[in-house]
This record gives sequence, C-alpha cells and structure tokens, in this order.
Amino acid sequence: MANKLLLLTRENDQYRQLLAKHSLPDLEIVDDILVDTGDDTVSNINDADIWLAEPHLAALLLPHATALKWLHSTFAGIDALMQPSLRHDYLLTNIRGVFGPLMSEYVFGYLLSHYRHHAQYTQQQHQQLWRPGSYRTLQGQQLLILGTGSIAQHLAITAHHFGVAVSGLNRQCALVSGFNRIDTMDKLADYLPHPHVIVSVLPDTPQTKHLLNAENLSLLKPDAMLFNIGRSNAIDLAALQTELMLCPQRQTILDVFEQEPLPANHPLWHYDNVTIAPLIAAPSFPEQVVQIFSQNYCRWQQSKLLHYVVDASHGY
Repeated sequence: MANKLLLLTRENDQYRQLLAKHSLPDLEIVDDILVDTGDDTVSNINDADIWLAEPHLAALLLPHATALKWLHSTFAGIDALMQPSLRHDYLLTNIRGVFGPLMSEYVFGYLLSHYRHHAQYTQQQHQQLWRPGSYRTLQGQQLLILGTGSIAQHLAITAHHFGVAVSGLNRQCALVSGFNRIDTMDKLADYLPHPHVIVSVLPDTPQTKHLLNAENLSLLKPDAMLFNIGRSNAIDLAALQTELMLCPQRQTILDVFEQEPLPANHPLWHYDNVTIAPLIAAPSFPEQVVQIFSQNYCRWQQSKLLHYVVDASHGY
C-alpha cells in the first residue's frame, strides 16, 4: 500500500524534484496545498498519511489531518506545532545534525571580526590611515554554551581549534563529548560571571522562557559577547536593552526575536553594541531536508525507529 505525502512548503516544486531523484518506493505525492480553500483541500489532506512541512503552514491545517501518521518538519524549530491547543497524536520529526557547521561559521565569523577589529581597519582604509593597533585573541577565552545538542557540540569543537575553553549547560547534566565542563541549567547563575562569550542554542520551552532575564544578564562580564542563535524566548529583550545601555562595551548578536521581523521602531536597531540579523544563522537547505527525510522514510517502511523524533512533552 502506497504512502501519500503532502508537501507544505514555500518551495514545493524544488522538493518534488529532489524527492524524484531519491526514487522513494511506494510514495505518492498528493497535490500540494498551501491554504485551506474548500472541500478539495480537505480531501487532499485526508489522503496524506505523511507530511513534509514547514511548521507554521502545517499548524494551520492540522485540524483537517484525519489520516496523518508522521509529520517531518523542514525546520529544526517546531514551536508552531507545540501549541497546547494543537493535536499531538502523530509522530513528529525535524531537521538536526546539519546546522552545526553553519552556526559555527556564524558565531566565529562575528567573534573573529570583533576580536580582530575588522570594522576599525575598514574605517581606517577609507581614511587612508596606516595605524596598527593591538587586538585580543580568542586563545585562552572562555565560552559558555546554553544547550549541548548537535549545534552546541560543533561549536565546542570549533572553539577548541581556537584555544577556547568550553562549558555547556543542559537540563540533566548529560555528559557530552567536546566540552571542558558540563553542568545543569539550574547552575546558570554560577557560570554567567566567568565566560567571555555566551551562546544560547536553547529550544523554545516554558523552562527556557526569559532564562536570560534582568537578574541573570546583570551577572555577565561588562565586555562579554552574547549570541542568541537558538529560539527567541530565551532572552528578555527589555532587560537586555537596559543592560546594553549600562554596559556599552558589551556586544550582543541576535538572530532570532519573539516578534519577527523586529519592529522598525524598536530602539535596538540603533544600538552600536547590537547586531541584528534576520534569522540567517543556519537556514534549512531543501537538499539536506530531503536527504534526512529519505533516510527516515526508509526506516518508516521497515517499521524502525525514526531519527530526530520530537518529544512533545519537552518541546524538542
């Protein structure tokens, strides 16, 4: 019996072409639907037992998904599907294991630029100034990563190449290779005063909401660099704004926000010690998504456990 796949992405044509190259057996792609416009839409949704979908698009149509057994998210973040009002009686998997290199490029690109004063020398070039200056090195610096999943593990490995010591915090003090030290998230306040760089790769859960609040942010070194490349709810943006005013030498790089895009009238746009990026740290490339989906589909056919299953009770 053939499985029927519903595509719910903004690049359905590209996904169709990529899936065709994999020649997955007993898999039929039903007509792709992006909006619920009537009886035909509901019929197509009812036919599909597997969805390959962007979470926010899938969330809108879940009430009509009478045949759904497995939903594979094209994103790592599945916040839109974790709302309590939505059903969770299907298997949910997401994309993991491919973002580490991209996140490492992002974080260490900004770190190296800051530590090596790239902006200063660019400005001096425009002024035709030959003025060598001193700079800081990453060697001997301390990095604290909030979360110790696959992205954090790749960041830790990259950090070691630059001579950076890495601590990681997770929910249960689960041991993970690549870190100099691992501890539980409830020890956060003990760790925040020491690192030169803090990177949050935390998921969006009730436990992580505004974990970096006014009290915790005040513990950071005055010249610490703070990155948020995980989910947006980890940082209390109002508290961060206050801290950045008090510590103008502190640098913050934000790739995610609770309201996206960040409103044009938000004061952070004009802070010299803030870098605002439009969710570009690590996009999901369809080629990688299809590769992971195809591997999982083969496991699905063989009734094997799938990779990267999301635990709805944890939210990741």
